Amino acid sequence: MTLQNTVNWMKLAGRSATALAILAGSTQITRALPVIPYPNVGTPNPTTYVFTAAASGDVVAYFAGSGASYDEQLGMLDNGVETSAGLGLDDHTSTLGQSFDLGTVKAGDTLTFFIDVLSPNLGDVYSNPALNTGYDTDGSLGHNHVYSVPYSGGSLGAGIPNGTYVGFEDLQFPNSDFNYFDETYVFTDVATVSNVPDAASSIGLLTIALAGMGLVRRRFCA
Repeated sequence: MTLQNTVNWMKLAGRSATALAILAGSTQITRALPVIPYPNVGTPNPTTYVFTAAASGDVVAYFAGSGASYDEQLGMLDNGVETSAGLGLDDHTSTLGQSFDLGTVKAGDTLTFFIDVLSPNLGDVYSNPALNTGYDTDGSLGHNHVYSVPYSGGSLGAGIPNGTYVGFEDLQFPNSDFNYFDETYVFTDVATVSNVPDAASSIGLLTIALAGMGLVRRRFCA
């Protein structure tokens, strides 16, 4: 390599490094570090959750970051039926704090959050473990794909209000990293009961029954 070629290579390498740094900086807009980390990465979350509407009104989701390579969007079932709001907050285009109105609910309604894995086309991942039997690959009765805690304070960034934090794990069980940081959101107007597997199973059976009657997510009817 001649001296001039060496100089040209060094200039090109410098420009590439600068471009990568700029790209990395822009990526952080939608792929923030896990400010609320799942404490047992590498292990499935044993805590199950039942989400309900805390009051009559709209449930609003706020995008809180993503670590996913898959292209995914968020949706919600209200008492087993997908809301008319459809899907929103794409993980590859949404910015931190961006909001999406998932629809109007009544106090006490059972809420099930889900992400639709669009690319690759793997299907829907639900906050209710009982609905994940068609997603996971081990033929089990369903695995827990979410981690949730109450959120208060500004640690997730400006524009994200107090609410219920939910982080999704999008990799199919059992071949997963179990980091529960593939899609993260904060939801308003949501009450949570945790560590109640019996109640969660009951809700799951009810939702599956509704699915059998064609009342839930349109994917079941496809």
